[in-house]
Amino acid sequence: MTVNTTNTSGAGYLQAVDLLKRFDEVAAVDQVNLSIDKGEIFALLGSSGCGKSTLLRMLAGFETPTTGQVLLGGQDITAMPPYERPINMMFQSYALFPHLSVWENVAFGLKREGLPRTEVKSRVEEMLSLVQLGNYANRKPHQLSGGQQQRVALARSLAKRPKLLLLDEPLGALDKKLRERTQFELVNIIEAVGVTCVMVTHDQEEAMTMASRIAVMSQGKVLQVGTPSEVYEYPNGRFVADFIGNVNLFDGHMSVDETDFCEISTPDGVVRVNHAVSGTLGRELTAAVRPEKIVITKIKPDGVHYNLFAGEVIEIAYFGSYNTFIVELPSKHQVKITQANTSRYETSDITWNDRVFFWWPEEAAILLTS
Repeated sequence: MTVNTTNTSGAGYLQAVDLLKRFDEVAAVDQVNLSIDKGEIFALLGSSGCGKSTLLRMLAGFETPTTGQVLLGGQDITAMPPYERPINMMFQSYALFPHLSVWENVAFGLKREGLPRTEVKSRVEEMLSLVQLGNYANRKPHQLSGGQQQRVALARSLAKRPKLLLLDEPLGALDKKLRERTQFELVNIIEAVGVTCVMVTHDQEEAMTMASRIAVMSQGKVLQVGTPSEVYEYPNGRFVADFIGNVNLFDGHMSVDETDFCEISTPDGVVRVNHAVSGTLGRELTAAVRPEKIVITKIKPDGVHYNLFAGEVIEIAYFGSYNTFIVELPSKHQVKITQANTSRYETSDITWNDRVFFWWPEEAAILLTS
C-alpha cells in the first residue's frame, strides 16, 4: 500500500487533524485536533458516550473517519487498514486465547508475522521478563489473576514493537485496589519500552496517575488538553472543572474589575480572585474553588477580609485520609469542604448543625467564563 508523507515539521508524532465521525446525523467525534509527542502517555478522558472510544478506534483503523486525517510519524495512515498499521490495541477484556499458554499468547502475533523461531523466542522471553511473568509462561489465562492477565495482554501488545500502543479502558476489569497498584506498573513498563501510548478511560484518577497529558472530551469534542495539574488547577470551563475532581461553583456577576484582581458578587457574598479577566462590569461569571483549598472553623477568623462565608454543617463524611463537610449557605447553596486527617486522633470539634465560617485565599479560586 502507498503511504503519503506529509510535512509535519514541529508537529507531534501522532496527529489527529480535523477528525469527524458521523453515525447517521450524529457527530460521535466532532472536528478533533490533537498532537501527541513521541514516547508520551496520553489519555482521552470523558464520560460514556463522549466519543473517546470512537476516536481511539479511528486511530487504530477500526473506524473510518467521515472527514479528517490521522498522521503517524509524518505519514498519512487514514486509509490504511488496521493490520497494516504499526499499531497495537489492548482491549478492556484483554482478549487472551483461553486454550493457549501465557507464552503462546504472547508469541501468537509474532508467529502470524512469520518471524524466525529464534526471534519469536527472544521477544517473548524479553516481554515476559519485562512484565515479570517469566515463571508463569506455561500457565493458561484462567490460572492467572486479573492483574496478571492484564500484564500478559500488555506483553502481547508490545511484543510486535508497535510504534503506537492504544489502550481501551486498560484497568477497567480490575478491582479498585489492584487497579491502583497496576497503574504504576503499567506506566513503568510503557516508559521502559518507550512506546507512544494513547489510552481511553472514564476514570479521572486513572488518567491523572498514568498520563503525561489529558484530553477531556464531551459530546464528541475535546474541551481541554493539558497536564494533569493544568487541567485540575486551571480548568478552561465549567464542564472540565466539574468533571475533574470535586469543585465548588459560585455563580455571580463581576462587580469589581481591576488590573490585578476582580470581584464576583454572588447571592451569598463576594468572591475575590487574584487575577483579572477581560470583560465588563455586570458580566456573568463563575468562580471555582476546590474543596481542599477551603479552611473551615467554628470561630470567625481575625484578619480575613475576602472570601469569607458562613453557613450550617448539614453533612459530615469520614474517608480515612480526610473528612468532608457539606455546609449550607443562607441561599441554600451547598459547599463541599475537605479537611486532611493528619493525626490518628480526632482534632475537629465541628459536628452536624454547627454554624461555621469558611474561607480561602484569593489565589485559590479561578474564574470560569464558559
